[in-house]
Amino acid sequence: MVGLFLFILFTPGVSEFFCTSSDLEMSSTFCDSTRHDFMFNVTPCSIMDTSVWKASLTWVPRNDITFLKVIFNVWYDGVKALHWKDVLCSGADDEYSVCGALKGETVATSFHIKGARTRFPKGNYIIILQGFSDDSENNMLICVNFTMIVKQDSF
Repeated sequence: MVGLFLFILFTPGVSEFFCTSSDLEMSSTFCDSTRHDFMFNVTPCSIMDTSVWKASLTWVPRNDITFLKVIFNVWYDGVKALHWKDVLCSGADDEYSVCGALKGETVATSFHIKGARTRFPKGNYIIILQGFSDDSENNMLICVNFTMIVKQDSF
């Protein structure tokens, strides 16, 4: 099944339902009460027999992006399944297009997500993505809370 999930989030605290198919449902909201200009889409809107998803991101950051540390947490049926953090932008030899973006400037990028590496068992997933403008994790640039419901096992 080829589908598209797309979301544009502007309103803080409001959950946006952006993907539904026979095997997957996804929604998101922001963790904070600040207005965001953010769009993300992935094709297909399915986890079955998918080895690569095509993704694109458009974001208007609230601050200049000279430093960007991301933290990615995943819970599966209420149990923490993954904790990953990395510095994506440090101001020197940065490889990501978001690095160096100025406050109010539109950042647009496309990339692939390799789904064959991960098989998602049926269940409920909470995915929290946080971005910080400092290494101490005090100055949050963005925080998105995704809910993913996998309706059937992908294996």
